Amino acid sequence: MATNQSTKMSWDRLICDKRFGLEHYHNQRPGVRSDFTRDYDRLVFSSPFRRLQNKTQVFPLPGSIFVHNRLTHSLEVSCVGRSLAGEVSQELVKKYADEPWEESLYAIGEIVAAACLAHDLGNPPFGHSGEKAISTFFSEGDGAVLQSQLTTEQWNDLIHFEGNANAFRLLTHQFKGRRPGGFAMTYSTLASIVKYPFESALAKDANKFGFFTSEKDTFVTVANELGMIPRENEKGVVSYCRHPLVYIVEAADDICYEVMDLEDAHKLKILPTATVMELFLNFLSPERQERAKAVMAELDDPNERIGYLRATVIGVLVHRCAEAFVEHEEEILRGEFQGPLLKHIPELERKAYERCNDISWAHIYGASDVVDIELAGNRIITFLMGKLIHAVRFPTLNYSRLLLSKVPQQYDVHAPTLFGKIQAVLDHISGMTDVYALDLYRKLNGMSLPAV
Repeated sequence: MATNQSTKMSWDRLICDKRFGLEHYHNQRPGVRSDFTRDYDRLVFSSPFRRLQNKTQVFPLPGSIFVHNRLTHSLEVSCVGRSLAGEVSQELVKKYADEPWEESLYAIGEIVAAACLAHDLGNPPFGHSGEKAISTFFSEGDGAVLQSQLTTEQWNDLIHFEGNANAFRLLTHQFKGRRPGGFAMTYSTLASIVKYPFESALAKDANKFGFFTSEKDTFVTVANELGMIPRENEKGVVSYCRHPLVYIVEAADDICYEVMDLEDAHKLKILPTATVMELFLNFLSPERQERAKAVMAELDDPNERIGYLRATVIGVLVHRCAEAFVEHEEEILRGEFQGPLLKHIPELERKAYERCNDISWAHIYGASDVVDIELAGNRIITFLMGKLIHAVRFPTLNYSRLLLSKVPQQYDVHAPTLFGKIQAVLDHISGMTDVYALDLYRKLNGMSLPAV
């Protein structure tokens, strides 16, 4: 693969507070809040972020026992990401102490905290099964008949539908009635959420890619401004090396979902206390294990014991991932680093993490309640996709007019192209909460009526 520009990224370009869509307004504004902190605040006060409170993380919502939803998960990932980034920036400031842009490195924590808040904004309702339901509607469902009416690139976007790419669209697309630039986020925050900086043509079987065809030019603009390294394969398809801060956002996400899923499984009695305690103690050296056991001896509540160990494990993983980032920083800047940070931590913690992952797949993600929500979510999303896509294709039909009148105005269901119409449907459905999607499903099936 050929490299088309500098073979090493530079922090003085990677940290950029220019706002997408508002480039002509760019200036260094004085004040207490930096532009990256403004990104964070803008996300917190946004409707898409609030809707995460009613989107499934793993376990069904709600219940008598509180478990994580997309909102609480995103908040926790942001906290962990900020801590991890803080350790990294502390070391990088020492390394680059003589550089004129050294102070900009202090912004790494702010950028990562904002990116962590945004990383799940594009996920549809009902957890990851929602993504699968959308993609399989086209690859093996009623949507398959549309393939001949779309370009190869557009079809790849649909059969590989990916929440990460949808988050980038949500943050950058100018929806009807909205201002240019979408959320008008800083370039660095936008780049820091794109885990897979390439188009759907390179998604392969993993269904992973970073931006839809409609946002390709937007991503290229951001990537080129930040000096991200482009690479071209033998077919002429260009991908980019990740923005370095993606590795920190990814690590924070991986730490939180793995550790918190185990804690939730314990609260729901899917896993016994002894099993979870053993899994968490495996992250600690013998000396730290003894100290942890001494602390737990003073706690009578099993949930408190697990909570204490959970916090300890997160602290350990944050420190180890920060060490891995600093150790491999040069490889990361050259685009040569392979795999997530958690693959590069010391063997003790890495083996413990892998064991947790094995247990999660064996006992959590296949648990009856989890499968039930996936089955229900698949049925609901597939049904809604069928009704809404039929409506945007044939908008003059009476039923179509009634249904489309319920779609929020910001979604362009009358777009001039078929792909644009389909994207409007995907924008609408992926923005739904679990409860809204279920309610709409019931109403369209005549299973519920408005109160009179």
